[in-house]
Amino acid sequence: MLGYVVPPPPEGFATWDDFNRSQAPEDRGSWFACSDPSGVGPRLYFQRVPEGKVVKNRVHLDVRVGTGLVGEERLAALEAECSRLVPLGAVRVRLLYDGNDSCIVMQDIEGNEFCID
Repeated sequence: MLGYVVPPPPEGFATWDDFNRSQAPEDRGSWFACSDPSGVGPRLYFQRVPEGKVVKNRVHLDVRVGTGLVGEERLAALEAECSRLVPLGAVRVRLLYDGNDSCIVMQDIEGNEFCID
């Protein structure tokens, strides 16, 4: 969604799958990191925790799509991004729109909510 890329696997491993297979079973796939290819944005690091999801997300991302846009122009930009994300596995939950400002609440493939705004 952000255009971030997966860094190359650690030295000595041809692929991330090779690296994961070298880990203890309980550690396989326990974290993931990606980075902005331009080097401007921060690295994103996700880590599995032992607790299951009970009520709310542990992290909620708002991804800015319509920077500087208002009204129908902003809404059109959000709708276009939503249309791009749904085939990738995201689910549209609801639109929040007051005639000027807008946000689309979505869910990732695990049901965690995020917003495009």
